[in-house]
Amino acid sequence: MRWENYPNFTEKELACTFTGKCFMNEHFMGKLQELRTAYGKPLIITSGFRDPKHPVEASKKRPGVHTRGLAVDIACDGQQAYKLIRLAINLGFKGIGIKQKGSGRFLHLDTYEQDPRPNIWSY
Repeated sequence: MRWENYPNFTEKELACTFTGKCFMNEHFMGKLQELRTAYGKPLIITSGFRDPKHPVEASKKRPGVHTRGLAVDIACDGQQAYKLIRLAINLGFKGIGIKQKGSGRFLHLDTYEQDPRPNIWSY
């Protein structure tokens, strides 16, 4: 991975919080950098790559798209989410999840295309 191609992101901020590993997909990272450039403001990544051993992934029936380096969760409020969702759709992100209840609100974005699931969902 050539991190210099993604000047607004670091390997450390996208690494698995459980194992420290980071295997982000280059195409996904290109889309994420496009989103950041279009948004024009910093994005706070709360979850990037997740190793299959990460507790969130280990509790699932099968590991999710974070384990493929195809997803991030971004901390945001409602107004930020609205702007980011519009940009993400225009940039071709395929999965958009909105955590809008309780504390720790975030926006999940991914580019995974093979799993039959809704393109936009709420947690």
